[in-house]
Parts: sequence; C-alpha cells; structure tokens
Amino acid sequence: MGGLGDFWAHTDGVGRGVALTLLSMSIAAWVLVFWKGWVLRRAARDITQAVPAFWDAASLEDGQARVQALDREQVLLPLVAAASAKAVAGTLQAGGQLDAQLTRRLRDALHRSMAHLQWGQVLLASVGSTAPFVGLFGTVWGIYHALVAISAAGSITIEKVAGPVGESLVMTAAGIAVAIPAVLAYNVFGKGIAACEAELEGFAHDLRQMVLDELRGR
Repeated sequence: MGGLGDFWAHTDGVGRGVALTLLSMSIAAWVLVFWKGWVLRRAARDITQAVPAFWDAASLEDGQARVQALDREQVLLPLVAAASAKAVAGTLQAGGQLDAQLTRRLRDALHRSMAHLQWGQVLLASVGSTAPFVGLFGTVWGIYHALVAISAAGSITIEKVAGPVGESLVMTAAGIAVAIPAVLAYNVFGKGIAACEAELEGFAHDLRQMVLDELRGR
C-alpha cells in the first residue's frame, strides 16, 4: 500500500485519471459479472422447468399461463406470445402468408430474448481488451513523469530511478488484473448464452410447427 500511496502522491492528474479509470472499469466489470451470472443461472433454470411445463399443458393458453409463472427472466414468454398473436387486418404484416407471419413474429421475439441475455457482453469485452492498454499508458506516463522530476533534481542515481519507475509499473499490473476477470467472465457467459440460445431456437421451432399444424387442421 505504501508503494501505491507514493505513486498517488507523486503522480500528476493524468496518472491519477488513469488509475481512477482502471478502478471504474474494475467496479463496472465485477458488478456486471455478479448480475449477469445471476440472470443467466435464473434463465437456464427457468428454461429447463418452463419448456416441459408448457408441453404438458392442455392448450396454448394454459401453456402460456404456465410459462408466465415460471419464466422469471421473460425469455420464453415472448415466444409463446408471438405464437398466439394475430396480425392486424389491413397491415403489411397481415398480407403475407401465415407461415411467414408466424416466422417473423417468432424471429423478432427470439431477438428480444437474446438481447436480454447478451446485455453487458460488449462491456466485458471492452474492459478485457482495453484495460491492459490503459494500464500500459499509465505506466509510460508515470515513468515519463518520474524521469522528468528526477532530471529536474539535478542528479540521477539508480536508487532515485528504481522507486518511481517501479511504482509506475504497478499500473500495467493493475490493467492486467482488471482485464483477466472480464475476459474469463465473457467466455463463460458466452457459453451459457449459447446454450440458452440453442434451447430458445428449438422451442421457437417447435412452437412454429405446432401452430402451423393447428392452422392446417391436424
């Protein structure tokens, strides 16, 4: 802590700004990690429970009610609502074939569900890819600032250089420390999102086929 305190005391506004930026990125990434992990666990659990409950229902309306009770993250319910919706007469949407109308509604609902699950991935990717470079910039600036101060003192020795330069190198380590959790979380969450997407696409496909079979009188 002494080294960090010395760095903070001797650096200028740019160095402090870099340090605060890394701190903000770290806080944002960790808040997102905990929130998104919670959301994805709930979504995966709800999909596992709600899909069988829907297919055990006696009617589409009953199935929709069951999904509404189990789907806390609202990723399945938009698909069921799209399957039971009707196009407004006199609109371009109503002018297409029934299967095309249904496909369009299910596709739009799937996109909305996936947007909810994917929210925050861009931030994690941005933190993971930029934090090391932010830390490196802080290191370069800190070394430059330290060398200018040492040069102004009129004498340069290894003892005077090693301390400030070593403190500046902490910024690079801080950047890497911020980036690693964000990258790991991005990869883990990406795998979970892909699994949910596969389940949602399969459910949407089965819904489409069921509604079309009913329309055809089967």
